[in-house]
Amino acid sequence: MKLEGIITAMATPIDSNECVSDEGVESLVEHLISGGVSGLFILGTNGEFYSMTDDAKVEYVELVVRIVDGRVPVYAGTGDIGTNKVIELTKRMKNVGVSAVSIITPFMISLSQEEIYQHYVQISEQVELPIILYNIPSNTKLNIEPVTVGRLAKISNIIGIKDSSGDLDNLKGYLDQTKNEEFSVLVGSDSKILEALKLGASGAVAATSNVLTKTDVGIYNEFFVGNLDKAQELQESLEEYRRILKFGTVPSVLKYTLREIGIPVGYPFAPVRELLSLNQKQEINNVLDCYRKIEGF
Repeated sequence: MKLEGIITAMATPIDSNECVSDEGVESLVEHLISGGVSGLFILGTNGEFYSMTDDAKVEYVELVVRIVDGRVPVYAGTGDIGTNKVIELTKRMKNVGVSAVSIITPFMISLSQEEIYQHYVQISEQVELPIILYNIPSNTKLNIEPVTVGRLAKISNIIGIKDSSGDLDNLKGYLDQTKNEEFSVLVGSDSKILEALKLGASGAVAATSNVLTKTDVGIYNEFFVGNLDKAQELQESLEEYRRILKFGTVPSVLKYTLREIGIPVGYPFAPVRELLSLNQKQEINNVLDCYRKIEGF
């Protein structure tokens, strides 16, 4: 399985009771597919996986898969701290219809590279679904070193990695260590999409594509037709939106902007709160206005 293109790190639409909103999910999925994304990456950091029970996760994935109806691949996060917990949830996802699972490194504990390696080996031996490694050291305080990824890439059902380290040397290390394997390297830092593609990454898992769908897809498409100036222009245009996302805790501003363009995703799960001032809301809306022409919202 080749992982490529712009894959959306999808927000999780919920209602006022913090239950998944069927209406919101359908609205967001249709928005993303019509915008040209190559896949949906659900139950990641921006999908607030940490706030949902396993039962809620499975029901949510079933809903997304049903709405998508085979139009694009769906990749679901099943990561947790304990290896056996990951295995249990991943096995439950097998019958739901996901294309692969994404497994974040354990968090809250400081593991050695050998422990990280054995964690993924044990999971791979007990599940049948393809596995995408997920590296986000800013949140987990663990970085999967390139040599470790090279070892894991030799396992048949470990098919790729999402690297959200923001470190292009780290990403290049992954590419170098896996160049002889059937293994995809995806960048998970939206500010680095074009640079990563130039290095050889096969695509990006991008949270900004929830809202700036056509912009992100445009970066990828323009790069692959050789229009590097246009790709660079689109890449640079992300920065204003990325700036306003920092007005609140992830994914509060992302969800605010989705609501502002007409997609009913609700608010973040507690304890995250939307604490935007009136001035910040006005600034956000002014920034969104700059994207309306290309995005069509």
